[in-house]
Amino acid sequence: MIYVPRRLETTARTALKEQAGLVLLGPRQVGKTTLALKLAEDRDSVYFDLENPEALAVLADPGPTLLRHKRRLVILDEVQRLPGLFPVLRGLIDGFRREGRGKGRYLLLGSTSPDLLRQSAESLAGRVAYRELGPIDVSETGGRDVERLWSRGGFPESWLAAHDAASSNWRGDFVRTYLERDIPAFDARLPATTLRRLWTMLAHLQGKQFNAARLASSLAVNVRSVHRYVDLLEDLLLVRRLAPWSGNLRKRLVRAPRLYLRDSGILHALLGLRELEEVLAHPIAGPSWEGFAIENLLSVTPPGVQPLYFRTHAGAEVDLVLEFEPARCWAVEIRRSTSRVRPSRGFFVACDDLQAERRIVVHGGSEAFPQPGGVEALPLAGLMDELRAADR
Repeated sequence: MIYVPRRLETTARTALKEQAGLVLLGPRQVGKTTLALKLAEDRDSVYFDLENPEALAVLADPGPTLLRHKRRLVILDEVQRLPGLFPVLRGLIDGFRREGRGKGRYLLLGSTSPDLLRQSAESLAGRVAYRELGPIDVSETGGRDVERLWSRGGFPESWLAAHDAASSNWRGDFVRTYLERDIPAFDARLPATTLRRLWTMLAHLQGKQFNAARLASSLAVNVRSVHRYVDLLEDLLLVRRLAPWSGNLRKRLVRAPRLYLRDSGILHALLGLRELEEVLAHPIAGPSWEGFAIENLLSVTPPGVQPLYFRTHAGAEVDLVLEFEPARCWAVEIRRSTSRVRPSRGFFVACDDLQAERRIVVHGGSEAFPQPGGVEALPLAGLMDELRAADR
């Protein structure tokens, strides 16, 4: 079975109609190539995989090659491998615009963040749209098998595997490929053994404050190296640093970011957890579900909404603050079980400090119900629906 992300397919088609090009970003094996080929089904197109030496040879002098395909949709996969393409594409796009046919010319696929593709942003500013394709989320499964999605993660081959052992083996291979091939391609100074230790340490610290000095001491490396390692994992869309809320309060606020591995299945693989029962029995279950819920919510959060967390040194805390505007936010507490949805006193204190417009407890059940103190208890899929509607 081949997974095609229907929700992003629609927005990607729209972007190609409105811009000369679309840059589709996401980690490896998330379905970018499948989506690109789906978008090209009704178009005359040509596909170049820039990890293929033959494609790199063909594009050694990209200008003439791309001109030969000027009437086709050109798909360039793993485009970060050939950054010299971007100035050439800029010239071609500007030429198409002068001819009055500057829409939907190029589809660029990359396994890195927009920051790592800075050259494209500089060369192609205003000429291309950006879309990020993440792992499968709860809404794309129809709200079914949420716990299986949490346990296996959202990479299509892991989610669709015939059984848990096959899913676990796929995720182990995924981690190994990144350690042995993909990350060294970006920074040859990173020893695979050190990076695996760091990645595993980050898994144990899921949802906790990021402390580079402590990690550096454990790894016997300097703090600068830890920052470089984590920056690269973040650029490769594997790690998320959730920034703290930093408004003007007369209270001492925690200032360090929280760090999450973005895919729960990869988190579980790094900890040796092969199936749901093992996850449920492990202390990581709570932080893992928290990260899973955050990634699902942010996959549908409208552009421009700032995701943050809030915590004071006195213990007032909100797991996720969705800041729509500087003076308008939603406070979200995350619980897996519907039997423990009543927030702590610290959540109410934090909501008062934030002057939160809405106070929400998102849970792993299927029903919405009110709670005392103006708190709404909502299923994860339900809050995702509300955020998606807010983007219209």
